[in-house]
Amino acid sequence: MKMSEQLREAIEEQIATGELLPGSVLEELALAARFGVSRTPVREALIQLAAEGLIEMRPRRGAVVTSIGPARLIEMFEVMGELEAMCGRLAARRMSDAEREALRQSHRDCLDAREAADPDRYFYCNERFHEAIYAGSHNGFLLEQAQQLHRRLRPYRRLQLRVRHRMASSFSEHQAVVDAICGGDADGAAAALRAHVVIQGERFGDLLASLSELTTPA
Repeated sequence: MKMSEQLREAIEEQIATGELLPGSVLEELALAARFGVSRTPVREALIQLAAEGLIEMRPRRGAVVTSIGPARLIEMFEVMGELEAMCGRLAARRMSDAEREALRQSHRDCLDAREAADPDRYFYCNERFHEAIYAGSHNGFLLEQAQQLHRRLRPYRRLQLRVRHRMASSFSEHQAVVDAICGGDADGAAAALRAHVVIQGERFGDLLASLSELTTPA
């Protein structure tokens, strides 16, 4: 993996975990010093992150971590819900036996994290769960689009898991997804994933109430 790609992943992770909050300024020199590299791979990494929509390149300010407004956020989750529904529909028809077992294993890993009351661990197990579904669609273009939007929403999907009882609800929703996909129920898989991903009503209100944790002065 190129150095710029390693840097992109490292910065992406810091955004997802809240170490770099929306509105944070990313300075090339500071990043180069932190990671012990020249400015060239840092600049390349920032360009990649900007292409993903995780940061914005602003005149005279440099790179700034993107801040998503409530209306835009709900639109993005709506699209994410449709992309995941498509992945689930195709996965129910196309997954191999080995891929279905990998999905079940990621589901069991989520159970372990839930029982340990560890939202950070659950977050990573949850990512593997959804990635298994994207890959199981056996549609390369759909996989790329789902991964790209998933990356943009990572900080907010992570924050959701810190809401009280959300891990337990998420796991129950995963069970419906697993049952549908492994049972070959394409329509059921699509409906279960759409309901699991789209945030509305109380869930959206809870997320908005927590957004102050992901905000830093512009």
